[in-house]
Amino acid sequence: MLYALYSQFGPRIVHPFTAYTFGFFFLLTLLTYWITAKLVRANAENFMVAYFGSMVARLLLSLTLVLVYLFTGGGHEGSGRWAFLGSFFLLYFLFAGFEVWSVLSNLRPFSKPGENPR
Repeated sequence: MLYALYSQFGPRIVHPFTAYTFGFFFLLTLLTYWITAKLVRANAENFMVAYFGSMVARLLLSLTLVLVYLFTGGGHEGSGRWAFLGSFFLLYFLFAGFEVWSVLSNLRPFSKPGENPR
């Protein structure tokens, strides 16, 4: 998909670092999943703390990646800067949406309103 977009529109739409950004988010998702699973295994009542902590970690690491890109000369590329930022935020929201969807689809069946498991 990325190759097709890149061959059609070039670096104006798809930044050359988009594949690396995708890899960054893939590894970041694995890391936050591992941290959340480890904290939940330690104490099952800590799910919300672990989940929101991993969201904050993703946000801070993502912001760090954007700042590193901008301060190492990426901000002087002209329209390439906007292509990077556009692809970065598109991937960021896709990965965040996937994580929210996976959490919502895996809720326990007894968490429906009106049912009390105790």
